[in-house]
Amino acid sequence: MTIIIDTNVVLDVLIHRAPFFADSELVLLATEQKYVDGYVTASAITDIFYITNKYLKDKTATQELLKNHLIGTVNIAAVDGDIIVEALNAGWDDFEDSVQYVTGKSIKADYIVSRNTCDFSTGTIKAITPKEFLDIIAPE
Repeated sequence: MTIIIDTNVVLDVLIHRAPFFADSELVLLATEQKYVDGYVTASAITDIFYITNKYLKDKTATQELLKNHLIGTVNIAAVDGDIIVEALNAGWDDFEDSVQYVTGKSIKADYIVSRNTCDFSTGTIKAITPKEFLDIIAPE
C-alpha cells in the first residue's frame, strides 16, 4: 500500500499536537517499519520546516528533528514542473493540497492520510484520517 502523508499529520508528530499525536505517530511508525510505502511531498518539507521552526524557535533543533525523525522515516515524493502545472490547472482552492494530490497520482498512492479529508474530496484518491488508516492496516 502506498500513501501520501499530509503536512498536518507530520506536524502532529514533530510538535506533539494533542490530541492528534498518538494516531499520527503510528502512521509514521507504519511507514518507518515498512508496513506501507509512506510519502511526504518534497514541497511539503519546506512547509513542515517553516512551521516546526516557528513553533520551536530554534533552527538547529528544527533541522535535527527533521533529519532524525522525518528524513529516513518517510519517502520523499518528487515535485517537478509537470506536477506544478497539473496542480495549477486542477482549479483546487488550496494549491498545497492540489500539489499533494497530483503527486499522489504520480506515485499511484492508494490513500492520502490527512486530518482534513474534505480538502481532497474532489480527487479520485481516497483521503482518510490517521485513525481510519490504522483501522485498515490493523483492524481490531
